[in-house]
Amino acid sequence: MRGVALEQFGGPEVLQLREDLPVPPVGPDTVLVRVRAAGVNPVDAQIRRGLLADVIPTWSPVVLGWEAAGVVEAVGPAVTEFRPGDEVYGYFRKDFIRDGTYAEFSTIRDAHLARKPESLSFEEAGAAPLAGLTAWQLIDEVLRVVDDQLVLIHGASGGVGSFAVQLAKRAGARVIAVASAGNHAYLRELGADECIDYGSEDFVDIIGRRHLAGVDAVVDLIGGETLKRSAQVVRPRGKVASIVEPPPTDGLFAEHEIQGRFVFVRPDASGLRFLARAFDAGDLRVTLSDVLPLDEVHRAHNVIEIGHTRGKLVLRV
Repeated sequence: MRGVALEQFGGPEVLQLREDLPVPPVGPDTVLVRVRAAGVNPVDAQIRRGLLADVIPTWSPVVLGWEAAGVVEAVGPAVTEFRPGDEVYGYFRKDFIRDGTYAEFSTIRDAHLARKPESLSFEEAGAAPLAGLTAWQLIDEVLRVVDDQLVLIHGASGGVGSFAVQLAKRAGARVIAVASAGNHAYLRELGADECIDYGSEDFVDIIGRRHLAGVDAVVDLIGGETLKRSAQVVRPRGKVASIVEPPPTDGLFAEHEIQGRFVFVRPDASGLRFLARAFDAGDLRVTLSDVLPLDEVHRAHNVIEIGHTRGKLVLRV
């Protein structure tokens, strides 16, 4: 099959467009999907550079990609919910790294797959599973955001951040979005109540002046000093969740009894079905920064490593 693979870790130049990749085998509870669109994510670049090789078993040749939308090609004998021809989308992460979604075919456990939202194109649906599930698990499961809470979101204009803003608003929260000034109008369209420009404004100072009691919860998509300083704006016993690194357990986090959680997104078909209903109801939208053909994968990785992408970048397979 046609796809993008790498034989060694390194920069974007190690990615090779090949025509001779094997179609992954179909297990008893596995669905083989003909990929129409695959989302490109920062974690793909981390895998390409070998940064997860000590955490997740990796076999060469590596086909990158953890999310996709496409059409069911074949199903294993134990699969009952899906049949060939169904339009689906899913978060394709496995317990190993090899058979990703930057290829014509990829496999996924039936329990991790859902029907594609009818209102979305394949490109839009291919951009939704990883970032959408991450935001859903942050907002709904970990932070448990409810009506009238004040939520601060760092990195709000990216893939996960864009969904997090919308889901927090859907839960009834008031949202403070931190992003570059050029993205503020976009974030207000998504529902942000306030915006802070990280390039010219100090979020600790601004929140300290505008919201004396602090925020109820923080979504951290940046890490480092941003994560550490977030403790200064969270009310006592408030919550902080990060997808970059575990929040500290000392200092103000301990003194104010802040509940810190590290989130590594899990495959979850129920979450995908929830997101699909929200998309089809018009309560959630996908923003695509660009859609590129598979043979422009080097360009896609250069863009994703520079960062500052608004919404999601997708490969059309």
